[in-house]
Amino acid sequence: MSTGNRLLAVLPGEVYDKLTPYLEEVWLERGTILHHPGEPIENLYFPLDCLLSITITMKDGSTAEAGMVGNREVCGINAIMGARETTQTEYIVQIAGSAIKVPARPLLEEFDRSKKLRDVLLSSTQALIAQISQTTACNSLHVLEQRLARWLLEAQDRIDSDDLKLTQEFISHMLGVRRAGVTQAAQKLQDRDLIEYNRGRVKVLDQQGLEATSCECFMTLREEYDRLLGTKDRDG
Repeated sequence: MSTGNRLLAVLPGEVYDKLTPYLEEVWLERGTILHHPGEPIENLYFPLDCLLSITITMKDGSTAEAGMVGNREVCGINAIMGARETTQTEYIVQIAGSAIKVPARPLLEEFDRSKKLRDVLLSSTQALIAQISQTTACNSLHVLEQRLARWLLEAQDRIDSDDLKLTQEFISHMLGVRRAGVTQAAQKLQDRDLIEYNRGRVKVLDQQGLEATSCECFMTLREEYDRLLGTKDRDG
């Protein structure tokens, strides 16, 4: 079974072995909603090469992204925090791909028994809180071109691919802005040969240039994730 999820990769071998009987590799289609507000979290997902969004929908139907989940994270971390339901957030697949699915109950039982597993998952929770906090500040303080560059870098980093199957309409929902604004910002990045945009697809051409265009938020979060969780493989 693939262990391309970086969170699974840092689990001690004995912890991973105990969870192995419950791990199932699944394919997640784009647009699939893994969890609705108010529902119990029955399963957690460790993405391998798919990208998930934690979104919040307002009463008027407008949607914004609260967090991004890829191969650095696990989706459904709420299940270990005492309450297995969420009241506001929805988990949606934005780039199709594979993930490791694990039922919440055996993971929670092992979480209660194993300090090593608790340390990893609580560090992951801290990293997710840092992501949400940094994104909130970024959306308030930085211009759209910087925010778009940062968002594309975050997505690229979480699926380990320069090829992102994303529409401008979807990106506009995730950034909480009008589609016309995303179109204009994407055109500026394309004019500078940083990205190539075709209908439903964004290709990163110059990662260093995109990092230079982005605000400090991308590198700040990457450094925080590495500080909390490290980059060493489980068997490395």
